[in-house]
Amino acid sequence: MTLFSGALAAEFWLRWLHYFFGILWIGHLYYFNFSQGAFLAEADAATKTAVAQKLTPKTMYWFRWGAMFTFLTGWAMIGHRMGSMGVGYLSTGPGILILTGGILGTLMFLNVWLIIWPIQQQVIANADRVAKGEQPLAGIADKAARAGIASRTNTLFSIPLLFFMAAPSHLPVSISAEKSLIPYWCTFGLIAGLIEFNAIKGKMGPMQKIVGTIHFGLALALVLYFAVYFLAG
Repeated sequence: MTLFSGALAAEFWLRWLHYFFGILWIGHLYYFNFSQGAFLAEADAATKTAVAQKLTPKTMYWFRWGAMFTFLTGWAMIGHRMGSMGVGYLSTGPGILILTGGILGTLMFLNVWLIIWPIQQQVIANADRVAKGEQPLAGIADKAARAGIASRTNTLFSIPLLFFMAAPSHLPVSISAEKSLIPYWCTFGLIAGLIEFNAIKGKMGPMQKIVGTIHFGLALALVLYFAVYFLAG
């Protein structure tokens, strides 16, 4: 193996790029939810307008493209492993853990590009209108709230996502050949599906406070891990 050729080298570069773009994406996600949100909640109207006009376009650029390339490199890694180990890799302990994280990451990616970014474009446009003395866009507050719920959901999902990225190397599970994987994937699909449905149609609920989101995320990581352990292990 050399630095630029061979299967292991390809795995290394895909993983390195995945980490780089993942830090770029999740770093901005945590900035929005841990810091900027709390600041804007106490800021005056003029400051909020200035942030939307001057800061949001810059942060959203790195945020959304970090999400895009994290998504692409992550699935490229899974595809590379399937190419070298066969489709059966997805039925192994590491494969199930990685695939669980990959699906959560995909939901987060879709939330960015289909909910958060389209609404933030409207928020930016609204800030430009307000700065010019024009009337705000109709319903913009409700739309911004929906983007906030999607962003907070991504923060929630990011905790089990990071957990399942580390689990194959540091907290693996052995998969029983006698057990079907259907019960686990049905359980996972139901839990993740309900949370994602709430991101699209529901309310903040326990995610209203960032501490609640962290607790919810930690609980979700443990529930899903033990679901793998007991339903498939």
